[in-house]
Amino acid sequence: MPFPLETERLLLRRFQDEDLEPFWAYRNDFSVAQYQGWDFPYPHEQAVAFIEEMKTKEPNTPGQWFQAAIELKASHETIGDVAFQIMQDDPQQAYIGYTLARAHWWKGYGAESVRRLVDYLFGELNLHRVVARCDVENVSSYHLLERMKFRREAHFVDAILFKGKYSSEYWYAMLRREWEQR
Repeated sequence: MPFPLETERLLLRRFQDEDLEPFWAYRNDFSVAQYQGWDFPYPHEQAVAFIEEMKTKEPNTPGQWFQAAIELKASHETIGDVAFQIMQDDPQQAYIGYTLARAHWWKGYGAESVRRLVDYLFGELNLHRVVARCDVENVSSYHLLERMKFRREAHFVDAILFKGKYSSEYWYAMLRREWEQR
């Protein structure tokens, strides 16, 4: 089993029971939730079910999302999560996602955790391509992807019905050869 994954400051690991309250808290912060796919407010019973599912879910299963908690090594605090889904129709490609609690924005944790996840997907799973997408209004998210050397491949204008209104998205990708050249 590949998890946990480590960085200098972070541990990307399976969710545990003690992650419930911090997870539920950041999912219930409007600033965090506004560009994410979950409903706001986020029900406590849904958080409980999510933690139970992720505790035993196997990573690298095509077609299924796997989410790992982001833990600060120094304090053992859960500060967010990273996710990936190996594509069902092409297991050499994956989607990624990430979420950080607002108190931990602008400290480099997002880039550090995404970099480690991408290194895992290319370096350990030998994938061909990794894809990420975000709302065009989520400036911090697309700046993170661009700093990580993801390439913007598409701009879909009012193409997705999201939380009751049509929204626009940017799609980013990185190929294995681009990762190797970073």
